[in-house]
Amino acid sequence: MIEWLVPQASSYAASIDNLITLITVLVGFWFLVAQGVFFYFIFKYRERPGQKAQYITGEKKEEKKWISRPHNAVLVCDIVLIAMAIKVWVEVKQTMPPADAKVNVISQQWAWSFEHPGPDGKLGTEDDIRTGDELHVEVGKTYHFNLVSRDVLHSFSIPVFRLKQDAVPGRIIQGWFKPTKTGSFDIQCAEICGVGHGLMPGRIIIESPAAHAAWVAEQSQKKLASAKAP
Repeated sequence: MIEWLVPQASSYAASIDNLITLITVLVGFWFLVAQGVFFYFIFKYRERPGQKAQYITGEKKEEKKWISRPHNAVLVCDIVLIAMAIKVWVEVKQTMPPADAKVNVISQQWAWSFEHPGPDGKLGTEDDIRTGDELHVEVGKTYHFNLVSRDVLHSFSIPVFRLKQDAVPGRIIQGWFKPTKTGSFDIQCAEICGVGHGLMPGRIIIESPAAHAAWVAEQSQKKLASAKAP
């Protein structure tokens, strides 16, 4: 259901959406049941002329069945939700599949900086490509990212990936994603980081292999020309 509003563009986006949908369905079901019973009792035991109200202590077994029986059913639902949540958590946060490429993500008030591997395909070498507020990646590749903050708390959020990771000053936080759809999508800071927080948007450009190779070649040529300029 969520993908009707925000498209899925990562390998684990569907798993997260399915978990949220499951929570919505189970919680929504018991919400409707509880409200139905509540209004049924309001109607059934409404005030009637000539009939005195009863004082019920709730100590008798038959008086507690509306609490004990639903509680057992809800407990089963809780176990299912916990099991599914742990499965998704392990898949997204505890598992780091082998990387096809790596990128650095630098957050600061109030902009994003990105470091991409150059033509040699390795990060941390002389031909690295640096951009501001635009992250370029290739569809179908698994990326590891190193996330840092230069000043205060930020949060690296890509809604179409269902990815949100806090950036903590003084720490290098690693994560991963695998884009599954080409296009240009939002990058957000999801942590209030000062007066310019609302002016800290970025874009992730997911390209086909050919388009990404052309972009890397173009950026490398610009960098080489800039280095030769007097």
